[in-house]
Amino acid sequence: MNHQVSLLMRECVTHDVQRFIVTKPERFAFEPGQAVELAIDTPDWRDEARPFTPTSLRHDEVLEFTIKRYAEHDGVTEALHELEPGARLWMSDPFGAIGYRGPGVFIAGGAGLTPMIAILRDLGRHGDLAAHTLLFSNKTPADIMLEHELRHLLGDRCILTCTQSDDPGYDRGRIDKRLIEAHVTDYNQHFYVCGPPGFTEGVNEVLAGLGADSERLVFEH
Repeated sequence: MNHQVSLLMRECVTHDVQRFIVTKPERFAFEPGQAVELAIDTPDWRDEARPFTPTSLRHDEVLEFTIKRYAEHDGVTEALHELEPGARLWMSDPFGAIGYRGPGVFIAGGAGLTPMIAILRDLGRHGDLAAHTLLFSNKTPADIMLEHELRHLLGDRCILTCTQSDDPGYDRGRIDKRLIEAHVTDYNQHFYVCGPPGFTEGVNEVLAGLGADSERLVFEH
């Protein structure tokens, strides 16, 4: 772990997602979509590093992370969600395969949105989102992180689907062949896919079956 950073603030985004603002090391640079490993700098957690994606822009003076709590996992995200300002963390150099390659469709399940946030914000900052679509799956509207920002950035090209509710303004169901065909007509563009392993595998299989070029599928291997 190469960098020590300090927590400046944290706040709720949804019932189980929080926004963390930490100090940014001098000369630290990353590309939107890249991840780092974070570990809490205490004896109990120092060896429990986990990957998280900065959701801030490259030139921001601080780093932002948008982190979901997983109560059923091994406690790292729960510990992060209990940190107080001033807490110290260790952070690695950036890494990762999800980087922007050109216009296309972003397809995310739950916390799989996080590698895409900085990419979408960066494109929006430069006015380059017109040729992009987001398909984003969650259980219910209460689980959707950054909904207002996403709708502002993408307008009617922000497709939000819920698997466990029928609320107006949202598609119903999983991101499957039916939903992809309803919103995608061009399979020669790029497809950025991120979510749980089964989600990513299933979406990639559907895209391949619909004629998407495997060289244009961008996801973590």
